[in-house]
Amino acid sequence: MEQELQHSLDRLGMDTIDLYQIHRWDYETPIEETLAALDDAVRRGDVRYIGASSMWAHQFAESLHASEREGYERFATMQNHYNLAYREEEREMLPLCEKENVGVMPWSPLARGYLTRPHEDVDATLRGQTEDHLYAHPYREGGGPTVNERVEELAAERGVKMAQIALAWLFHKESVDTPIVGTTSVEHLEDAVEALDVDLSDSDLEWLEEPYEPVRVSGHE
Repeated sequence: MEQELQHSLDRLGMDTIDLYQIHRWDYETPIEETLAALDDAVRRGDVRYIGASSMWAHQFAESLHASEREGYERFATMQNHYNLAYREEEREMLPLCEKENVGVMPWSPLARGYLTRPHEDVDATLRGQTEDHLYAHPYREGGGPTVNERVEELAAERGVKMAQIALAWLFHKESVDTPIVGTTSVEHLEDAVEALDVDLSDSDLEWLEEPYEPVRVSGHE
């Protein structure tokens, strides 16, 4: 970890990384060992804050308790899988983060493109077929198609893009601090910023959420 951290600092040309996150739960390494290494990085001044990524809520709780027990630096953020088409994190992880004052930074806020265009169009693209094979996220399961259709309908009603409705929904969730938005163009970045100005009423939020049904856990094992 120390070697990779130093490589990151060298590539960035920085003395300190503001937020350094681990990638998912390591079943081969005791969490205390991981936290000790991260704590050392903070004490050296290489890192200001540490964060974690997708894992079971009980694993994240174990991590937080280990930090308190051993006096190690505590995870300040959770980067988890959360969007309008996948809301399983609402059951345990989000309440835990809220209780423990941990910042939430969802990845895949647009459900890998599923919430950016009508689901029929997604299914017809090579990207959609590839994602089914590689990632097998359950966006099309349960009420997923209906959620997609409601995003499309509300976007047309508001005169905005589907992606902006999906992001606006996340911006209205009190448990979310900042979604991680990936872009391939300046236009997409501008669209994401403009989503901050899309106002959704309580009835809009309820209408978008109503079709959702429980699906299999995705994003971690």
